[in-house]
Amino acid sequence: MSRTAVVTGAGSGIGRAIAHALAQRDWRVVVTDLDGDAAESVATALPHQDAGHESAALDVTSADAASAVAADVASRLGLHAWVSNAGISFMHRFLDAPVERYEQTMAVNLKGVFVCGQAAAREMVRTGVAGAIVNTASMAGKQGRVPFLSDYVASKFGVVGLTQAMAYELGEHGITVNCVCPGFVETPMQSRELEWEAELRGTTADGVRDMMIADTPLGRLEQPEDVARAVAFLVSEDARFITGEALAVNGGAYMD
Repeated sequence: MSRTAVVTGAGSGIGRAIAHALAQRDWRVVVTDLDGDAAESVATALPHQDAGHESAALDVTSADAASAVAADVASRLGLHAWVSNAGISFMHRFLDAPVERYEQTMAVNLKGVFVCGQAAAREMVRTGVAGAIVNTASMAGKQGRVPFLSDYVASKFGVVGLTQAMAYELGEHGITVNCVCPGFVETPMQSRELEWEAELRGTTADGVRDMMIADTPLGRLEQPEDVARAVAFLVSEDARFITGEALAVNGGAYMD
C-alpha cells in the first residue's frame, strides 16, 4: 500500500529536505507551501516520480484551506502522515518588538500547527488511519535563552506543549504526534537571521555564524537533511510507540 505524507512549508529549506527524505523512503509526498510555484518545483524534483508526488498552495493559517487539503488527500490517496513544518521568524530586541510581528509569528508557527494538525487528525480518524503527525518546533521551544527572538521562542514553546496535548488526545485513535527541535540549521531563513543578529550585536554575519558553530559540540552548522532524517524516523513504523516527544536534533547545542 502506498503511504502518503503532506509536508507544509516545503518549498525550501527544512521542508524541502523532509519531502526529499520521505520520497527516498518510498512515501508519496504532497508538497505544500504558501508559494505554490515553489511547492510545484520541489514536487517535480523529488525522487521516485512514479510514486505520484503532488503539490498544492497552502496558507497554514487558514483552517478552511488546511481542511480542504487534508480532505482531498485523505479521500483520493489516503493520508498517513502530516508534517507541520511551515514557520517564520523576525529578529528584534524584546523592548522594540512590534506586536504586529508577534501576531504574524504566532499565526504561522503556532496557529498553523493547530489548524493543520486538527485537519489532518480529523481525516485520519474519519478514514480509520492510525497515522503520524510531526510538528517542527525548535531548541528555542525548550529554552528562553535565545536573543532577539522572543515571539519565536513563545511560538515554539507553544508547539512543544500543543504536541503533547495532541498526542494525549489522539492516542486512542492510534495517531502518534511528535515534534522535532532543530538547532542552528543552515537555511535561507537562517541566512536572514545571521544578518539581523549581526546588526543587533554590532558584529558580522560570519562572526555570528562562528558563535553558532562554537555553541554546537558536533562542530558544524546543522543541515536541513539532519532534521529530515529525524522526521522520517518519527513517521516510520520504527517509531510507532513514540508519541508526545520533542526530539532534539541540534548537534548538542542544547541538551535537556
